[in-house]
Parts: sequence; C-alpha cells; structure tokens
Amino acid sequence: MNSDREEIERLIGQVALGDRAAFETLYDRVSAKLFGVCLRVLDTRAAAEDAMQDSFVKIWNSSDRYQANGLSPMTWLITIARNTAIDRLRATRKGHQDIDTPGLELAAPGPNPEQSAVAASEAKRLTGCLDDLEADRGAAVRGAYLDGDSYADLAQRFNVPLNTMRTWLRRGLMSLRECMSA
Repeated sequence: MNSDREEIERLIGQVALGDRAAFETLYDRVSAKLFGVCLRVLDTRAAAEDAMQDSFVKIWNSSDRYQANGLSPMTWLITIARNTAIDRLRATRKGHQDIDTPGLELAAPGPNPEQSAVAASEAKRLTGCLDDLEADRGAAVRGAYLDGDSYADLAQRFNVPLNTMRTWLRRGLMSLRECMSA
C-alpha cells in the first residue's frame, strides 16, 4: 500500500512538470475511484463523468501545488473530485430545491418573515424613541449613527462646541437604551 501512495505521489510530481504520459498513467490509476466519488455526490452518470473530467483538468492545472506530506495523495485527489462535484451540484440547483431530495435545504438570502417582522417592530420602537429626544439631540444622534456624520461636522452644524456634541450624543444614546429596554 505504501508503494502505491509513493507511485501516485511520483505521478503527481511528474504531472506538475507537464508530463502527459504520467498524467495518462495517473488517470488510469485513480479515475475509477474519483468517478465513484463524483457519482455519489451527483447521482447521475453523465453529471459524474463531467465532474470527473473537470476534476482532472483541475488536477493537471494544480498538480504543482500538491505537497507530499506523508498523507495519502488520494486524499488530495478525492478532495478535488468531491469539491468539483459539489460545485456542479450547487450550480444546477441554484435558485431552486428538488423536493425529492431529503435533507437538502437551501435557505433564501436575507431574513425570514418572522425576523423581518421583529426588525420592523424594533425599527418602529427606535424611531419612536428617537422622536422622544429633544429635536436637536435626536437630529444629532441620527446624523452621527445613521448618516455617518463626524462629531466635528455635527458640532459645526448645530453651532456647539465639540465636547458639547459628544455629551449630547452620549446622553442621547443613554436615553435610547433606556427607552428601548422599557
């Protein structure tokens, strides 16, 4: 078994040097195993054959990155085949879910309806709390934390010293925290 590992490592090394004969030998040695990996992921022979073909293209192109580290080179080859097959599976299922496939759940991006309702409720509460602040304090908090205005810009806009603006913002946040927790 150890000589098999060493032989595959040697072949990968030769493939890294562009040796087509070594690539053919490597293909003959490992293609059945890699095809089996692809077939388990994809379930159809045609898709597995395509994924295996893509895998060997990747092996050819990335063989110079393989490092013999005492572990099985088959692990590296199988990982390439498995990842290629998974990528193909994701590409074919992007945007829809096969309801006959148990355990496969593709979540839609963004919040679910419950999360959206909670976020809308919290946003409404926050807006109410901001409206409860004195008008200039509320505007300063909105400017700093919603619009991204700097403290210096806000101090200039409201014609107050910078330290006063910092105090307004700190007290405004404390009032908001108190309002939101009530």
